[in-house]
Amino acid sequence: MSVVKKHFSAWAAMFALAFLFVACGSDGPAGGLVIEGQIANAPNLSVHLDRTTLSNTSQILALEKTETDASGHFRFELKEHPGKGIYRLRIGAKQIVLILNGNEDKVRIDGDLTTLQRYDYKVSGSEDTEKYIETVKGLMARTVTSDQIRQIVETWPNPLLGMYLAVQALGDNPQFMGIYKKAAERLEQEMPGSDYATIFAQYIGSLEQRALQRQAAEKIRIGAPAPDIALPSPDGTIYRLSDLRGKVVLLDFWASWCGPCRRENPHVVQVYKKYKDRGFTVFSVSLDGVDSRTAARFKSKEQLDEFIQRSKERWVKAIKDDGLEWPYHVSDLKKWDSSAAALYGVRSIPKSFLIDREGKIVAIGLRGAAAIERELLKHL
Repeated sequence: MSVVKKHFSAWAAMFALAFLFVACGSDGPAGGLVIEGQIANAPNLSVHLDRTTLSNTSQILALEKTETDASGHFRFELKEHPGKGIYRLRIGAKQIVLILNGNEDKVRIDGDLTTLQRYDYKVSGSEDTEKYIETVKGLMARTVTSDQIRQIVETWPNPLLGMYLAVQALGDNPQFMGIYKKAAERLEQEMPGSDYATIFAQYIGSLEQRALQRQAAEKIRIGAPAPDIALPSPDGTIYRLSDLRGKVVLLDFWASWCGPCRRENPHVVQVYKKYKDRGFTVFSVSLDGVDSRTAARFKSKEQLDEFIQRSKERWVKAIKDDGLEWPYHVSDLKKWDSSAAALYGVRSIPKSFLIDREGKIVAIGLRGAAAIERELLKHL
């Protein structure tokens, strides 16, 4: 209960604006949809019906626009139902979230412009939206628990309602990963291949990576065993950090797009050439590629795959251009969602970890040839 209280206010504000997705086709009946209502204290205001994308920087995709009359009445008559999805009704500077299952034929909204932000309005004709308002009011009153959110996620017919409420109520908290994964599972089962299912899965992946980074920050310390990494090289060969046991290894996180990394590379090359015959090597992890936040902006899998391929080519070119002669170059091409970066708690690059012959971390964050060489000579 306390975690639900803590997270609702911050996440409600954020996701009311940002965490609405593009509907993927029409899941509704052949008939249209009427959305009408009366909002007191809202004479002659513009009223927009939108579906929006996940990213704050993405353009709002407007469905319809109308105006209230002198008494606050408004009416949309859509010839075709826009389909199962999450929508936003903007009235002046205020907004109302509508969650539709695709089977509605008429939705009515009655309220007062001055109290819309408190969800103090009535909706009829959309059972999903009615349940959403009821639950949000409970969250604001601190009477809704995480178990109640779980029940909605698991049992409510429209999985979009459970997903949206889970994000608003529970926030960025790995404690509730089971609820999120159940929401994602239902979305994929009932709306397979939709933008909702795809983007929410990416959102969960991002949460998991951040959780791993927090865990890593606690366990990655000098004297601790270096967690193993197993990732592919540009040609597909899987290299394992643990296979280098017996050597002193500089584990180096970098990327072709990172200016400071590229300026650091000559120092690493200098030390490698000088000590490679004495049991020293480098294991380079590239954060090239695309993370989930960037991936959500692509309109198709083909465009995403093309971008990843170009990123891989820039990585390979940087290896050649910078003379990084060692064979151990790996990446999962997920940029900041890199599994290795999460494992080591890497949140900025360049970032290095010196590992001794027994596989223990002996130094962190070495920069410059002199600093690397000074620490390296202690362990050769």
